[in-house]
Amino acid sequence: MKVCIAEKPSVAREIAEVLGAKNKMKGYIEGNGYQVTWTFGHLCTLKEPHEYTPEWKRWSLSSLPMIPPRFGIKLIDSPSYVEQFQVIEKLMQNAEMVINCGDAGQEGELIQRWVMQKAGVTCPVYRLWISSLTEEAIREGFQKLKEQESFNKLYEAGLSRAIGDWLLGMNATRLYTLKYGQNRQVLSIGRVQTPTLALIVNRQNEIANFTPEPYWELKTVYRNTTFSSTKGKFTDKTEGENFLTVVKEEDFEVTDTSEKKGKEYPPRLFDLTSLQVECNKKFAFSAEDTLKLIQSLYEKKVTTYPRVDTTFLSDDIYPKVPNTLKGMTDYAELTAPLLGKKLPKSKKVFDDTKVTDHHAIIPTGVRPNNLSENERKVYDLVARRFIAAFYPDCQISTTTVLGKVGKVEFKVTGKQILEPGWRVVFGAEQKDPDAEPSEEEGILPEFVKGERGPHEPILGEKWTQAPKPYTEATLLRAMETAGKLVDNDELRDALKENGIGRPSTRAAIIETLFKRNYVRKEKKNLIATPTGMELIGTIQEELLKSAELTGLWEKKLRQIEKGTYEARTFLEELKQLVYQIVSNVFSDTSARTITIQEAVEEKSAAEKGKKKTKSKPKEKPVKEETAPAETKPICPMCRKGSILRGKTAYGCSEYKNGCSFRLDYATYGEGLSDAQLIEILNKR
Repeated sequence: MKVCIAEKPSVAREIAEVLGAKNKMKGYIEGNGYQVTWTFGHLCTLKEPHEYTPEWKRWSLSSLPMIPPRFGIKLIDSPSYVEQFQVIEKLMQNAEMVINCGDAGQEGELIQRWVMQKAGVTCPVYRLWISSLTEEAIREGFQKLKEQESFNKLYEAGLSRAIGDWLLGMNATRLYTLKYGQNRQVLSIGRVQTPTLALIVNRQNEIANFTPEPYWELKTVYRNTTFSSTKGKFTDKTEGENFLTVVKEEDFEVTDTSEKKGKEYPPRLFDLTSLQVECNKKFAFSAEDTLKLIQSLYEKKVTTYPRVDTTFLSDDIYPKVPNTLKGMTDYAELTAPLLGKKLPKSKKVFDDTKVTDHHAIIPTGVRPNNLSENERKVYDLVARRFIAAFYPDCQISTTTVLGKVGKVEFKVTGKQILEPGWRVVFGAEQKDPDAEPSEEEGILPEFVKGERGPHEPILGEKWTQAPKPYTEATLLRAMETAGKLVDNDELRDALKENGIGRPSTRAAIIETLFKRNYVRKEKKNLIATPTGMELIGTIQEELLKSAELTGLWEKKLRQIEKGTYEARTFLEELKQLVYQIVSNVFSDTSARTITIQEAVEEKSAAEKGKKKTKSKPKEKPVKEETAPAETKPICPMCRKGSILRGKTAYGCSEYKNGCSFRLDYATYGEGLSDAQLIEILNKR
């Protein structure tokens, strides 16, 4: 039998249907020479510290740094996971070949490789690599199965990422918790999480330390059109007033008019980050919400693979575009002008050199039925972007009028759309609320060189503005470009190589900051809490909190994936970094501590009317050689109960109400502190 292993049951069912496997067994589907089984995402994980050395079970500064001589994996302790793994193991031990049908990306490769290693696979292994779950894509993928060996570098990059996160996260978290933390919460440190928090904290410090300064702008209104002085801003009011006095004495004269024809290209197709940015701006969806929605659309076969970081399509997609457009019957009015004629093949859309594993997110052509309201919103964004890519460019005319009063020069610019082109696909959209106001909008009256007339000059006072707090949209862009503010698409592409995190993990990183109570949300703005502010202020190691330097580590991981950097070298560098961080913190003789504040739970509508009571955060020093005692860890299954200690396992206080969560002492060890339990639960 040929054994296929997918990353989740729903994907396994799609594959089984295409392969003709129809007999549903316990944990797999069988038929036509295939057995199609599945994982539930991660079935395996790296071992916990105490599973390498018993002494590492107790949180102690004297045990740091913890660097295992060799990393090992284990099965995640969950009855359903263990049961499914036993099915997988039995199937694989009797298989003639295994086909890895995991998510086509770095993490998907790691998930399935660990399971196959744990199951002891000895038969040949092949890789299914597809970008959508349509029947056509699955059939084509099985006709072009690849050797597993060709994905070894992808696996090495994923493994290096996991080990690197373990080394830095486990050691730095214990180090900072024991050295600086209060006795109620683990101070979580992460390779991507901490520099992301630093971006927010640094922006908040910029805002807090910002001193507004006045400046003045000289404008004049001539024939109901506002012209701006080419002198720019005046930082000295007296200077501005002197110019105002001069221009009041003479008429305004038009010295030049010019018109320049130009074009605006359609917006780029979506990668995951740009889709998350757009959804946050338009619908206030969080990055995590958008990822879940586009993942659901992928699993419903209506859009392609979502966890991508390119906005381009490969050349082999071009001949498939007409059929995709034809299938988008809900947009027939927009696709009709494109069907039946040769479609443009722009280098701004199709470029093999800009596509690695997967292309940009596009519709598959499958009709989107049974979508939720929010899924429909996301699908609509993807669909219209795709259709617009094949429409003509928008033709514009930019008019510039120059004028003067005496020797003081003025200027105004206006823009007129001559042919809307791709803009008709989007209709009358609302303007981006975060966009800066522009004076280059609207049609100007017709001016003639040499004309003169009265005008109304104004010297307007304005104040410099502090930087805006990050929103999820602007934070995602900052993570993508390692903290550099970039509006140009081409420059953003160049900086992506050094971005922090991966498109698929950035949403989870932001959610982690909320969960740790390092960041809270005020409307759309992300605001660092006192704990988050103090944590970043306490960390002296620049590499732990620098977006730019962390971006260089991300670049090395991408180079490992491409085979241009050695995984062994990367991990040795990380080990040296961990040694250095531990040494630096040990040598800190200050008595600094970090204030711990409890997270504020979201109130339900029914609770909002209740009287609020204030609680002050407790501030007690933690003993150096003990793990911090915490509030009770919350059950990850029901999200209501707290974790209790039973005779043979840790369980949930809601067990009487049906919650079956448990962690066996045999696997995790008896006597874990609340801090250790929270660390384990957060990784599940």
